[in-house]
Amino acid sequence: MDMSRAMVGVDVGGTFTDVVAVRDGVIETRKVPTDLLDTTNSVLSGARELGVGDANVFNHASTAGLNALLTRRIPKVGLLCTAGHRDILDIGQNWRPADAVTDPRWRRSFGDAMAPLVPRYLRRGIRERLAADGSVVAKLDEEQARKQIRVLGRCEVEGVAICLLNAYVSGEHELRLAALVREELGDEIPIAVSSVVSPLAREYQRTSTTVIDAIMGITYGEYSKRLDAGLRELGFEGQWNYADCAAMLAPVEVAMARPSRVIFSGPAAGTSACAHFGALIEDQDLLCVDVGGTSTDVSVVVGGKPIVNNTVELEHDMLVSTLSNEITSVGAGGGSIVWVGDTGEIQVGPKSAGADPGPACYDRGGTEPTMTDACLLVGILDEDRFLGGEGRLNRELALAAFERLETPLDLSERVFNAFNIGLNNIAEGIVDIVIRNGIDPREFSLVAYGAAGPMLLPSLIRLIGAKRAIVPPHPGLFSALGLLSADMVFMESRSRYLALVPDSASEIAEIYAGLQREVEAQVDADSGAVFRRSFDARMAGQAYETPFIDAPNGEIDEAAIGEMVTTFHDVYEQRSGNRFPEVPLQAVTFRVQATVPTAKATFVELDPRGTGELSPSREVEVEHLKGAPYQCKEYQRGELCRGDSLEGPAIVREALSTTFVPPGQTLGVGRYGEMLIRQEES
Repeated sequence: MDMSRAMVGVDVGGTFTDVVAVRDGVIETRKVPTDLLDTTNSVLSGARELGVGDANVFNHASTAGLNALLTRRIPKVGLLCTAGHRDILDIGQNWRPADAVTDPRWRRSFGDAMAPLVPRYLRRGIRERLAADGSVVAKLDEEQARKQIRVLGRCEVEGVAICLLNAYVSGEHELRLAALVREELGDEIPIAVSSVVSPLAREYQRTSTTVIDAIMGITYGEYSKRLDAGLRELGFEGQWNYADCAAMLAPVEVAMARPSRVIFSGPAAGTSACAHFGALIEDQDLLCVDVGGTSTDVSVVVGGKPIVNNTVELEHDMLVSTLSNEITSVGAGGGSIVWVGDTGEIQVGPKSAGADPGPACYDRGGTEPTMTDACLLVGILDEDRFLGGEGRLNRELALAAFERLETPLDLSERVFNAFNIGLNNIAEGIVDIVIRNGIDPREFSLVAYGAAGPMLLPSLIRLIGAKRAIVPPHPGLFSALGLLSADMVFMESRSRYLALVPDSASEIAEIYAGLQREVEAQVDADSGAVFRRSFDARMAGQAYETPFIDAPNGEIDEAAIGEMVTTFHDVYEQRSGNRFPEVPLQAVTFRVQATVPTAKATFVELDPRGTGELSPSREVEVEHLKGAPYQCKEYQRGELCRGDSLEGPAIVREALSTTFVPPGQTLGVGRYGEMLIRQEES
């Protein structure tokens, strides 16, 4: 790759769109309010400001599809399924979340009684049946299928999802059904076929994934066309790629073949950025916390690698079968709205003011108080130098918003409670993922990024017991930087229930050979691709498998099967703390991926301070937090040098973020300008 040309990364969030360009090792950044009606406008605005005409790479993470699903602003699609199974979307996995177990009014959010992805009248049963081994039990009734397809045509569907029973073993009926759809509805109609999109076991997950893929094909298809045209008008002539849910890059044409894979890419990019930066500073165990305007995304890097799952859950039971960084999202961020509960208590989130109208202090029509308003009243934010001086915050509007809350608490109590409850909401999300993965937070560093992360997270070091907090360079756009730290990845997978015993070696070898051919067809021979095999398996009697276990790349023989069994037990013990080598294993899904190395964003090393001492630019008053107001020294991040240290309370300002160091903490500056914040021993 030509390193003399620029690389551009864009991460579209619910409140801001982050744009990063790297030219000759120099990182340039922009933060643009997200246009929720058409995020293309925000992306092109940021790209225009930074310039993309000289770039050879444009990497993109988008929440356009995710937001469309969550708000149900989705196109009308139909589902063709095996007769008698049209209600599989309503049934889901047939379990409730913990907080709904005793609630008789609870309904699945995307079920037909609520806000369905596909209304029942658009789910049409097709007479056919395959057995679990792929043999034909009942032939595809083509005449009946045509009648059902014509019903969808009369209903003017914009796309069609096809998911038949056991099609992950054989896609024969599905592919023929897709041909009938084109004959009846025209060649231009988007079609998602489960045996192509997600040839994986588990009927409900495959149906959910295929339906979402059909919706995303329409949503991202038009979006990609508009964005591509806009980039070309700006002079961009290079390759542009989407990041997927594990922050692995794929060319736009490959990504759009299975658009469901890119639905949750922004938070995943932040995790990859943490792993990349952690390797640079030799810290490989990280709690990655991205605090944005709308939500907080929490993930974990262990031993330098993100924890990867084989599914993404968008809402309860709304699943997409794709590799993804394990991320927990909490409805708490800078734009989280402060409100009063039924008993008069202060609550924060999950509702957010977003970018429009935004917090009250933005002076864009918002009237409800938010965490950002609280931080302004506390004194952490500077009303005159918001977004690097490009914006101004209105303290009087923030004050008025808090005064409108219907509570007997005085102003200081309102702001204090709002600030601390917001922090505790974030801490809860962090603790949840810590417990779920069985890790000791005392051995992990807390990476604080996102526009609001450095402002809020250092206050949580003692609460969650983290080793320290790390504020990386450009924290407000760190996820976008992760897009310039990722590799191109091409992947194919297939499910087959096989015992992991020597007798299965030949069949497993055949599966891997077929997957290898499919991946090789997508990769240039001289690309330097590194191939990796993996598999998902489970012990006899288990309902769910352990995903993403490495498999040997050579010949699959008796010795290779033994290696796969040993590796499974090693990984299972690492993840669960238990080992059961006497229990037989069953493989469920096999996977081959090719990784093509790409140029990475680099961070410039800071020089140590020569002469003189670090001195604050001024002092500001912090109030409403605890006890009497106190003075807080303010520093400019651009003036910090490697090896500098300072004591809290302190505020460090930079163009697109603010770091708050509470009393009792110290801050040191590392090799690349990262700020390392530690809690003093009490």
